[in-house]
Amino acid sequence: MTAEATVPSAAARVRRRVEVRGLVQGVGFRPYVARLAAQAGVDGWCRNDATCVVIEVEGPPARVADFEARLPSGAPPLSRIREVGATDVAPQGAAGFAIVASREAGGERTLVAPDTAVCAECLAEMSDPGDRRYRHPFITCTACGPRLTITLDLPYDRPATTMAGFAMCAACAAEYADPRDRRYHAQPIACHDCGPRLTALAPDGRTVAAGTEPALAAAVAALRTGRIVAVKGIGGYHLACDAADAAAVAALRRRKGRPDQPFAVMARDLGVARLLVEGLAEPGGAAALVTGPERPIVLLPARADAPVAGGVAPGLDELGVMLPYAPLHHLLLADLPDGSPGAPPALVMTSGNASGEPLCHRDDEALERLGGLADLVLAHDRDIAVPVEDSVLAWPGDGAAPVPVRRSRGHAPLPVDLPGDPGTVLAAGAELKNTVALARDGRAFVSAHVGDLESYAGRATHARVADQLVRFHRSAPALVVADAHPGYASRAWARTYADEHAVPLLEVQHHHAHLASLAAEHGRLGEPLVGLVLDGTGYGCDATIWGGELLRLTDGGAGAERLGHLGAVRLPGGDEGVRNPVRVAALALLAAGETWDGTPVAGALTAAEAPFLDRVHRSGLGAVDTSSAGRLFDAVASLLGVRHRITYDAQAAIELEALARRWRRAARAEPDALPFPVVDGVLDPRPLIAALAAAVRAGVDRGALAWAFHDALARAGAEAASAALAAGPGADTVGLTGGVFVNRVLLERTRHHLARHGLRALTHARVPANDGGLSLGQIAVGVRRLAAPHPSDRPTR
Repeated sequence: MTAEATVPSAAARVRRRVEVRGLVQGVGFRPYVARLAAQAGVDGWCRNDATCVVIEVEGPPARVADFEARLPSGAPPLSRIREVGATDVAPQGAAGFAIVASREAGGERTLVAPDTAVCAECLAEMSDPGDRRYRHPFITCTACGPRLTITLDLPYDRPATTMAGFAMCAACAAEYADPRDRRYHAQPIACHDCGPRLTALAPDGRTVAAGTEPALAAAVAALRTGRIVAVKGIGGYHLACDAADAAAVAALRRRKGRPDQPFAVMARDLGVARLLVEGLAEPGGAAALVTGPERPIVLLPARADAPVAGGVAPGLDELGVMLPYAPLHHLLLADLPDGSPGAPPALVMTSGNASGEPLCHRDDEALERLGGLADLVLAHDRDIAVPVEDSVLAWPGDGAAPVPVRRSRGHAPLPVDLPGDPGTVLAAGAELKNTVALARDGRAFVSAHVGDLESYAGRATHARVADQLVRFHRSAPALVVADAHPGYASRAWARTYADEHAVPLLEVQHHHAHLASLAAEHGRLGEPLVGLVLDGTGYGCDATIWGGELLRLTDGGAGAERLGHLGAVRLPGGDEGVRNPVRVAALALLAAGETWDGTPVAGALTAAEAPFLDRVHRSGLGAVDTSSAGRLFDAVASLLGVRHRITYDAQAAIELEALARRWRRAARAEPDALPFPVVDGVLDPRPLIAALAAAVRAGVDRGALAWAFHDALARAGAEAASAALAAGPGADTVGLTGGVFVNRVLLERTRHHLARHGLRALTHARVPANDGGLSLGQIAVGVRRLAAPHPSDRPTR
């Protein structure tokens, strides 16, 4: 009997066309559909197109209904179904089920999957000497591996990825075509015979070793002998060295031009990570975060006996730890023996770039830009289409959710839903910690971390990322949005782009965008949300520097009202003042009616700075008034002797937070409260500074004072927010955003004081509170303005 003869008549069959939208490409969705069809006993086909996964299923009505009912519930764990639509079509009577060739389509674009860590099944194969992928550095399957970073276009198929140039061998092709195989339609599939190749290169480009084992051996030998290796991973290059080797860590700092900023550490496994940091002993919680498929860097309390060099995170009480996520990482760490003092294998893994430059992701640029930083380059010939940094999350340790610090690998480019669909909006983002965003079809797509735009290379990367977003979504922006700061390179780029493409440009005030970002990620743009927005620098509506703002969103987020702010903190000399917190502290003391005598400020000022700052105070010239919470942190950090000069952004504030946290862990009693009066919505810092100066002179423990400062700022902010909300009808929520709220001590204390007023805090969970989330806020305001034009986007007052 032939197969065709077993097919029931068309009259006894129905056929349904099902379209599944969401994160359904690059996650094993089509193989899942094929297996489900076989289990349900239905015939038909499925394919990718640029908008969704399209399925046609045919069979007896009960079987087709069973297939449709089971489709969403058993979907692959990495998929995220947004919408399922189905229509009746005419039965065709054919038997069997197939994955057919993908097809281009117009309209809405589907989602690209983020990169995920290599799965346990692939690791087991990679560790099995009897498996044909034993020690294969590029092992992957439908459940794991690179996705965004290799994607050139949609639909997501091998020809549209950077694997297109690697022809599958017969064995891989058989797995790719077998519905029973874990690698059925796994686009990055490869093996030793047909996949990418490792090569170890000298800094001058000479080949040191070619092939998996020789190249790995060269890299391991370099790391064991204290040298620095540039390692090409999934989303770009890392600079790696032995985390326990103080000389290697110091050399990396010198070469990278990064004297103090902490390095991340990659531990061989969870057991090694537990030797480095606290908080991983119990399953779930931070351990689940560290071992999850996103594999972020997680900031956790450092163990006192952690076997890493002191120079890895100088002046701090925590380490940023991550586990291997690429097969190559696992191989490197597996081959590294314990160090001479018995230190388990752990590597410093920091971004492959010089300080202030974007991430290296091409082999030619790695030799050019990293040749002077690394002693060896471990490269491979799988191109990176979209460079992606590691994501960073901070673990609060108080039962609260993790705090996003940098949203990138494992999370980008998953979208945030927005209300309505007025058209396409492109946002240029901020100047530091830049991301770019594009809104289309009611969703905002925020790019991976771009970085700072101070260098030409950073600005070129910003332009390339914006171009990638527009090209990928194939939708011309109807509006471009930028920060209102006249000196931002991102604003200059946006103005040029808007002129060249003849589209309008909207400039959104910095702190308005921060609060809109928070509202957007929580789906609260339609509400008049009140928020505390605390950061370092933002161009205010009055052409001064803002940074300690109490705002209310109005008109569905399209507008904002300034309800209050931090009182003046004087900034002398612009950027030089930011780099020298002692100058801010000196002026803060004088403004509070205090002298420098008896404080650490007196000894830290140079012979030239002291008379200059005294003149600035007396004349009022040479400094600007700011409402910046970041500058207040700087002043307090210097006043307490924590940090007078900085070498990286927010260093003084970060070290002040660490001091407060260390004191809190050891303390048995609350310190005396510091005064921080709120008058007509203005938080006056002068009594606070005067009280701190008196306490310092009296010899009060500076850790207690650091904690008391955080608590005072939180208390004053909660008081101001409560007073603002008292005038409104029934609101009980206060948004907390801006880069200062990455500070977990301040976040916890602000939650505490808001709760005392019967209020709850709304905090970031998907994008950072810092400028990395600003592009989402710009998008949110732009979308609302397109939907309902507003006379002004700038906060009043």
